[in-house]
Amino acid sequence: MAIFPKEYEIPTGKRTFKYRFFEILPGLCSWSIILLPIVLSILDPTSLYVAIFILFFMMGWFYRAVGMAFRTIQGYLRMRQSEKIPWNLWLSHLESPEESIDDLRSYTNMTKEDTIHLDNLESYISDSELSDLKPSDLVQLIIVPMWKESYEVVKPTIESIAGSDYNPKQVYLVIAYEARGGDLPKSTAKRLINEYQDVFGFVATTEHELLPDEVIGKGGNVTWAARQMLPVFKKRKIEPSRVIVTTLDADNRVHKNYLAHLAYSYILTKDRKHKSYQPLAIYTNNIWDVPAPMRVLAVGNSFFTITQSVRPHLLRNFSSHAQSLDALIETDFWSVRTVVEDGHQFWRSYFAFGGNHQVIPIYSPTYQDAVLSDNYRTTLKDQFTQVRRWAYGASDIAYIANLGLRSKKSRVVPFWDITFKFIRLVDTHVSWATVALLLLLAARIPLMIGPSANKSIVAHQLPVIASYAQSLAMIGLFISIFLSLKLLPKRPERYKKHRSIFMLLQWLLLPFTSIIYGSLAALNSQTRLMIGKYLDKFDLTHKGIKK
Repeated sequence: MAIFPKEYEIPTGKRTFKYRFFEILPGLCSWSIILLPIVLSILDPTSLYVAIFILFFMMGWFYRAVGMAFRTIQGYLRMRQSEKIPWNLWLSHLESPEESIDDLRSYTNMTKEDTIHLDNLESYISDSELSDLKPSDLVQLIIVPMWKESYEVVKPTIESIAGSDYNPKQVYLVIAYEARGGDLPKSTAKRLINEYQDVFGFVATTEHELLPDEVIGKGGNVTWAARQMLPVFKKRKIEPSRVIVTTLDADNRVHKNYLAHLAYSYILTKDRKHKSYQPLAIYTNNIWDVPAPMRVLAVGNSFFTITQSVRPHLLRNFSSHAQSLDALIETDFWSVRTVVEDGHQFWRSYFAFGGNHQVIPIYSPTYQDAVLSDNYRTTLKDQFTQVRRWAYGASDIAYIANLGLRSKKSRVVPFWDITFKFIRLVDTHVSWATVALLLLLAARIPLMIGPSANKSIVAHQLPVIASYAQSLAMIGLFISIFLSLKLLPKRPERYKKHRSIFMLLQWLLLPFTSIIYGSLAALNSQTRLMIGKYLDKFDLTHKGIKK
């Protein structure tokens, strides 16, 4: 078994010149793009150059907006279709595939999905790489890390696992709490384990003490929990390749099909060790309770995971995800040196396996909480903290440049593959930081900056052109509004019908949320990287449901 190289770890302490350059790069690009319209307006009174810049920007943005609207619909339909599939029944067919094939062929009205399933069964029989694992031999290890979440928050998560359409005796549950959290998480974890000890195949709690070189975050906790399970599997003679590991945040509630869907996909995937599995993250658990700005963000974040799922070449780990235990052992589990261990896990695996790593979409969702604290002001602040942490994924740019952009002799991944991935990652984070600000302000900058621009026809036409482009893009917004209503869970009885009206009016806040919780949060993270003020602490975002 390969040993995870130390050079593949995120560095601590002083960085090399190359590493620092690429830490600075995303922020440098973002600030340069934001300031460019101002500089061009000052240097060119006719506003011609800034007009060219803005027109190219608008065309690129419009193209992406149309593509995102299309992929949102596509991903949403796949999610709804996945919910209708009897995954556990299909999984049982893999136990006796020959008999199941005969039964399926006798169907008079086979659906498209039945045909795909039939093909999968035939592949399973003919390919020894697939048929070496039966559903009954698979173990699903689920790790639920805790900090100070209450019993009321974590209980529905465990209940959703227990209520899944899947054999609970094949589920090994670990509730991993932090020692620094005090007595509350410990007592909550013990209480839940006592309640569910007869439900699952194995239950346990683990207590994580912060170790040297670990940042305060989830990575150290889940890594510690996974390591504590190795002796258990060894004692029970369970091979790591038979174990698929899912990490679930304390507020995550899996769809009843998730475990069966994951098991089915895992068993029927070739080269399983070099794959990870990404369910859809849908932030609707407490959507009726949170303030309007948080609702807009929750829906937007849900749609982002949906659109990414239909682009497997760009799909990365985010929030809850799954990976085989043998792969985790070879990558030394998750990084303990970053607050974004979920997204970083893709790159960690990518380099550990020489570029042979891919994320497989699972269209069965995990339902998650939107940010909700004790009061409105704290909720707004916590939401900014959460998005800033997500945007800190820009720190991976320096990581992959350091390991991937090397000479042929020392590079372990394919050159064009890592180059493409690097460019897309930079583009993603720079767009995150710039698009909302440029959409709102760029076309008006010439008139705001240069007095002589008042005489320029070009300068006066820019806001008009921008307005036309934004009006056309409203089609995408209407699609988002329509689908957001379809995603809503049933309105709680404590709210009257007029609450539904605010689910429409909330979209008037989109410009505000896009700038504050989009551009400014991303710029905050990128600027921190520029000046070397690293995020070395996972700031807990409060989540809950009103009663």
